[in-house]
Amino acid sequence: MHVRVLYHDNCFDGATSAALFSEFYRQRINAHATFSFVGMNHGPGDVFAGAFVDGPELEHVCVDFRYSADPRLGWWFDHHQSAFMSDADAAHFRSAQHAHHFYDPAAQSCSKFLADRCRSEFGFDDSAFSNLIAWADLIDGARFASPEQAVMCEESALKLMLWVEQNRDPSLKLRFIADLQTRALDEIAAQSYVQTGIAPLLRQRDEVLTMLKERAILSDGVVTYDAVDKAHLQISKFAPYFLFPEAHYVVGLSSLPGRTKISVGSNPWRSERRTANIATLCGRYGGGGHPAVGAVSLKTDEVATAKQYASEIATVLRQAARQEG
Repeated sequence: MHVRVLYHDNCFDGATSAALFSEFYRQRINAHATFSFVGMNHGPGDVFAGAFVDGPELEHVCVDFRYSADPRLGWWFDHHQSAFMSDADAAHFRSAQHAHHFYDPAAQSCSKFLADRCRSEFGFDDSAFSNLIAWADLIDGARFASPEQAVMCEESALKLMLWVEQNRDPSLKLRFIADLQTRALDEIAAQSYVQTGIAPLLRQRDEVLTMLKERAILSDGVVTYDAVDKAHLQISKFAPYFLFPEAHYVVGLSSLPGRTKISVGSNPWRSERRTANIATLCGRYGGGGHPAVGAVSLKTDEVATAKQYASEIATVLRQAARQEG
């Protein structure tokens, strides 16, 4: 049996979920299975185009990513509120009652949700991955002790979070997933391929903070910034809160390979006052995410549209922030 694992690309939780699922499958389903991993990205159009292929002894899995009604999807685990891109998809999931499709929008991370369900439903022993699961849950839930911890990334897991979010080398993505299955986080972070990739990102940190000091604007509780012309910069979603700790929300524009991105978030260190649902708001523009954080992706040549959408999103969030006090 060959298992084709579709996972949320450039995401620590997504890579961890892919690693955990393959370990579970070997342990409890088929010890002789082989695996391939396909990174999935949110964006306009059919995000599953080409993801499902036909072949003998082939099973498809999707973790930490949207639902697909394709009958070839054998296993599915997700926790995003925006998992269903249409009412028809949601209705299909509910009516199918597939024994291997699992969804819980209240789960903080897909990694812990997947591990918990595989343990309770199928007897998966995840004890060897307890530290990895705990960090994935903390990272995806943005439960950092402080903005400084999230931005400075001193711990190995946070260095790897930063690395995986920016790595675009397909071969290294596969190596990282393999390492997650066999190595401790400190050992992975010390690998030369991670050290080589992380060094310029850590150097960029000061440049990002300088850019945000110059461009970010806090108005009525919402920080906005436009870094579309700074494609070389990898901007931490937590950096604005490091500079503006009292901000309620952040709306940022940036350029990524193949897309223009609107990043939208709420202050994870003041989560008790959040009233806006970010996933729902981003969903109006074809994006999605979690109630506390999300994004909208457009084509590279749709910068003007992205700026309009970002302005509209910021307006909605300013109204929410004013009511939150």
